[in-house]
Amino acid sequence: MKKTTVIRALATSAFALITVMGLAACSTTAEPSEESGANMADVMFVQMMIPHHEGAIEMSDVLLSKTGVDPEVVALAEQIKAAQGPEIEQMKAWLDDWGMPQMDDGMDGMDGMGGMDGMSDEDMQALEDASGAEAGDLFLEQMIVHHAGAIDMAEEVLDDGQHPEVRELAENIIASQAAEIEQMRSMLDS
Repeated sequence: MKKTTVIRALATSAFALITVMGLAACSTTAEPSEESGANMADVMFVQMMIPHHEGAIEMSDVLLSKTGVDPEVVALAEQIKAAQGPEIEQMKAWLDDWGMPQMDDGMDGMDGMGGMDGMSDEDMQALEDASGAEAGDLFLEQMIVHHAGAIDMAEEVLDDGQHPEVRELAENIIASQAAEIEQMRSMLDS
C-alpha cells in the first residue's frame, strides 16, 4: 500500500474520531439559533475547517520561506494562501454571527488535538528541514493528503449540514481542492 494511501486512511480515521469527540464536546454548548440557518454539522465543519485551513497556510509559509523551490510549486503555495485566508475570515465571521466558539476559544477538551489538520509534528518538521526540490516534492505530497482530508470534511457537511453558504463553501472546497490535487499529482509526475 502506498504511503499516501496509508496516510490518507489514517487522516480520515482521525477526522472521524475528532468529529465524534467534537460533537460530544459540543453537546453541552448552546446550539446555533434557528434564525442562523445553521445546524451543529455546519458549526462543526466550520470549527474544524478553520484550523485545517490554517494548517495549509502554515505549510505554504514554510515552503515560501525556502529558496531553490520550483516556481510552479511556489505559485501553488501562494494560490493556496490567497484562497484559504479569506475563507478562514468568512468562517470566523459565521461562528461569531451564530454565537458559536472557535475551536481554540471555549472548546474545552478540544485543545491540543494535534494532527487534526492532517499534519503531524513530524510531517511539519520534515517540511521545515527539507530544502530546494526536496521541499517542493514533500510539500506537494503532504498537501495532497491535506486537501484529501478537506474534501472528506466538505463531503460530510454536504450530507448533514443545512446552511446554504456553508454548503456553497463545501462545494467550492471540493471542486478547487480536487483540481489542485490533480495539479499536484501532475507536478510530482513531471
